[in-house]
Amino acid sequence: MTELELLGPRASGEPLGTAVLKAVAEDFQVDEVLDIPLSGQGEHLWLWVEKRDLNTEEAARRLARAAGVPVRSISYAGLKDRQALTRQWFSLHLPGKADPDLSRAEDASLRVLKQVRHQRKLQRGAHSANGFTLRLTALAADHQAVDARLEQLRQQGVPNYFGTQRFGHGGGNVHDALDWAARKALPEQRNVRSRLLSAGRSYLFNQLLAARVADGSWARAQVGDLLAFTDSRSFFPAGEAECADPRLAILDLHPTGPMWGEGASPAGGAPAQLENAIGARQPALCQWLAQAGMDHERRILRLPIGGLTWHYPEPDILQLEFVLPAGCFATVVVREVVDLVSAGQTDSPCVF
Repeated sequence: MTELELLGPRASGEPLGTAVLKAVAEDFQVDEVLDIPLSGQGEHLWLWVEKRDLNTEEAARRLARAAGVPVRSISYAGLKDRQALTRQWFSLHLPGKADPDLSRAEDASLRVLKQVRHQRKLQRGAHSANGFTLRLTALAADHQAVDARLEQLRQQGVPNYFGTQRFGHGGGNVHDALDWAARKALPEQRNVRSRLLSAGRSYLFNQLLAARVADGSWARAQVGDLLAFTDSRSFFPAGEAECADPRLAILDLHPTGPMWGEGASPAGGAPAQLENAIGARQPALCQWLAQAGMDHERRILRLPIGGLTWHYPEPDILQLEFVLPAGCFATVVVREVVDLVSAGQTDSPCVF
């Protein structure tokens, strides 16, 4: 499956050129934003960790081994990509134990930058945002056109697609999810089950968002839509008055799309008709997600880009800095500006 099939059309026009992302790990830097005051005491040891060319799960295994605890005793808020320089939080459950010597986990690919005690463990999704510093090299695009496009994105946001990383190489996770759905069965391995359920659900969401990008309604509230604020998981129905809410214009409030699961969509009107039509294309997949115990949830269709700045350290290098809500993908911002290629013309995954 191609990127266009897995995501959907761009909202801002054709890409303005090409660039390379992730020539080296430092070209893709991510800092987790966690708005939790840590008390300095408790049975959980929180770790601020920098990792390079290392995925989150492997970092967790190494920290657990060094601490002498089972890997189930370590928690993290979100997965970060392997091919990047990332800083994120982990927590270790150490009831009645002293702080362990974690130096055995450290090398050029992993450093523990800070450790603080706290009463509670770190929960999945606890981080509020991710800060990105991206360095695009081998840039082949007109600077004035890039500046204008980035200013446009700053004003209007981008479609909140799930990035290609969610779907595996060539969409392999989607193919596997569809196969399991057709058999009405679930993988026994918990991590495989979680990955495929997530891929199937994300694929359906992207299909819905792609249709609304195509008809121009992705950033516009319609009667029957369910609206949500950027950082909220709650939503409310849109009538005529809500469609004129000024908070829509300043990118605080957004229309949402379905994260398929058990129960019917609470949307109404034209949005509900479209959601039902998308679901009708993949009835086995929708039923599989519901039977797996997934709840019907919502995800904003429009992604506001916080604190977007950029400059050109060299004529063929573009450096971008911005903040995205947790669970959102940096390369869906970049794809609205340029086509990403690598030195070997491989896929360019993204971080969430």
